[in-house]
Amino acid sequence: MDFIIYSEDKPDSLHIRQSARESHLAWLKSKSAVELLIAGPWLDENEIMRGSLLIVKAQDKNTVTQWLKDDPYAAAGLTNSVIIKHFNWIIGK
Repeated sequence: MDFIIYSEDKPDSLHIRQSARESHLAWLKSKSAVELLIAGPWLDENEIMRGSLLIVKAQDKNTVTQWLKDDPYAAAGLTNSVIIKHFNWIIGK
C-alpha cells in the first residue's frame, strides 16, 4: 500500500530542522520495512522549510507510524503534527 505523510514543523523551529537534517536524510535512505518513494520539504510563502511531504510504500499504516518514531526529526522535537493517509497512486508512477 502507498501512503502520503504530511508533517508540519513546530513554529520557529528551522534551527532544529537544519541541525537534524543530515541524520534525517541518512535515516530516510536506510533500509527498513517502509520503502521511500518520494521525499522533500514543503516551503512557506518565504521559501522557508516548514514541514515534509513523503510518499512511501508499506504493509499498513501501523508500519508507517512505527517507522516515523525513529525519524531524527521526531527525536529532535521538530514535528508539530503528522497526517498519514492511504494514497492511491494512479498517474506519474
